Amino acid sequence: MNRLWIAAIAVVGISVAIVLSATLNSGGWKTYFALEDRNPVTHLRWNDDADEFRFAIVSDRTGGHRANVFAQAVEKLNLLQPEFVLSVGDLIEGGKMADDKYAGQWKEFDGLVNKLTMPFFYVPGNHDAGVKESAKFWQGKLGRRHYHFVYRNALFLIVNSNDPAGSQAVGKEQLAYFQKVLVDNPRSAWTIVALHHPLWNASSGAKNGWADLELLLRGRPYTVFCGHRHFYEKTVRHGMNYYQLATTGGGSKLRGVDYNEFDHFMWVTMKKDGPVLANILLDAVHTENLQAIKTKESGVSTAKRKATHGVQGRAFFDGAPMAGAMVTFTGDTGDAKGITANGIVDADGSFKLSTYKAFDGAPAGEYRISFTWRASGKTGPSLLPARYTTATKSELTRTIQKGSNEILLELKK
Repeated sequence: MNRLWIAAIAVVGISVAIVLSATLNSGGWKTYFALEDRNPVTHLRWNDDADEFRFAIVSDRTGGHRANVFAQAVEKLNLLQPEFVLSVGDLIEGGKMADDKYAGQWKEFDGLVNKLTMPFFYVPGNHDAGVKESAKFWQGKLGRRHYHFVYRNALFLIVNSNDPAGSQAVGKEQLAYFQKVLVDNPRSAWTIVALHHPLWNASSGAKNGWADLELLLRGRPYTVFCGHRHFYEKTVRHGMNYYQLATTGGGSKLRGVDYNEFDHFMWVTMKKDGPVLANILLDAVHTENLQAIKTKESGVSTAKRKATHGVQGRAFFDGAPMAGAMVTFTGDTGDAKGITANGIVDADGSFKLSTYKAFDGAPAGEYRISFTWRASGKTGPSLLPARYTTATKSELTRTIQKGSNEILLELKK
């Protein structure tokens, strides 16, 4: 009799556990898992909060865009299914041109993003709306060049960093607009700011309106995303994270993660306590059957590029390898005129130059050589005398010849 009673209690206990684990989640549907004394699961704190969502950010497509890169990004975003896609500008090659040229370039771009199965938010870059002519065309086609939107419990500020056109700044009208937006949305859990130029790099934003926008944001949590420079960089200002994205098809030497040069999009998961970020390199996304995705996106012609020749060298300062320094060759004569080639010095002092693509060397001609080498990453004081830090002041010169080149650079205090 006692055994039957114990068995009945056990059955009731299991039933209660089952009922407890079959609950309504945030979407209003049932989740179910049978809880027992021992369970093949870590916990049942489902990652399905109603305020959480996921979106992607694409970076510069232009500035010498390469064929079938942005088009591939579109197809791969459709595989990953974010809730929407945000940009940081430079979507067409643009510049100053006739309206029919603008129309043709925008038609090509729209043909790409219209294949997305989720919304795409345009952000103006200098290639898109950086001069009066392109800004006027943008206005006629897309309307606002600065705006905002709210999704779930996050506020998005889309900033025009070419205001007025022809500058790199945020104008007073724009600042007044965002001031009102922030006042009208005091309870947003997080604010996302998207713009094209990293305006904080110029005099810390004191002269271009960026510091004024930071004052408006003070006291609320926010994250900033930009592009423009075609390499990845994270900066922390006022305790907040600022991200400069690399490229999504834009001109790049593509030297990889060590150089912060790659094609990617940022994957953002918004949670209550802020965004969780992941850089997803385009080459890492494949279809379920591993079949190549076929796209038809043209690229900028490379026919006018100068022939390059291999350049490898070694750089030392007072006999010690200049590990981590960026060495830059600025062309003066011959095919080198107007050309810039650079490389990062390895721990043993060795480096390889790149001009158009990874480690392709440099065109033949005369070059002035300068270095960027700082005590603490990209922000600390220079470790070098001023005569080595700019091409115009540098006394270091070398000639690149056809064929392979070996260069030794020995700098002194």
